[in-house]
Order: sequence, then C-alpha cells, then structure tokens
Amino acid sequence: MLKKTVLRKKSDFDSIYGTGKSVGERYVVLFLKKNELQYNRIAFLASKKVGKSVERNRARRLMKESYGAIKDNLAKGYDIIFVARKTICGLKCDDVKKSIEAAAKRTGLLKKVEKVKF
Repeated sequence: MLKKTVLRKKSDFDSIYGTGKSVGERYVVLFLKKNELQYNRIAFLASKKVGKSVERNRARRLMKESYGAIKDNLAKGYDIIFVARKTICGLKCDDVKKSIEAAAKRTGLLKKVEKVKF
C-alpha cells in the first residue's frame, strides 16, 4: 500500500516547481504549493551534486528526521519538496533542523510555537 502523504507524480512536481513558492536556506531549498487536501504531501530530494549514493541517502535521512521533529507545527494543506544542497554533507541533524525551520518560517508554513518555561 502506498502512503498518501508522499509526492510521486511528475505532474505534481512540475506544478510545484512551476507555480509554487521557493525559499533557499544554507542547507536545503524548500518548494511549496497549496493543495486542496487536509494533509501535507512531502518529497525529499538529493541530486548527484550532493555526492555519491551514501551521501545522498544520508542527506534524505537527515531531512526526514528534521521534518519529523517539526511536522506537528506546520500548517496543513500543502505540497512540500525539500531539496538538499551540497553543503548538507557532514552535518548533524540539529543543523539541518534549524535550516528547515528557518525556511518554513520564511514561507509562513511554520506556526508560532510558544516555549514552556518550568
């Protein structure tokens, strides 16, 4: 069974790249476009510019882990593509998470989260 939250069709990618909004950060580029659904559809990409398959897979894993940490704070109803940049190689998850959060804030996708003090 296929997950409904994963972007797969070429037409969806073309639509997002063509008419969507993009924001570049130091380690990732975020493309997004509003959809008519009640959930977000996501794709994580790393081109051969990032490196060999080991580096590309690690870049995708880092982005997925970082997205998982902030996905509850994101607005719903968007198609989102995260593209890794060459600079993502050799980083820790916290650095990638900060970059993804910054990109999401710049697009207005990230909801304001109040930090609880003890």
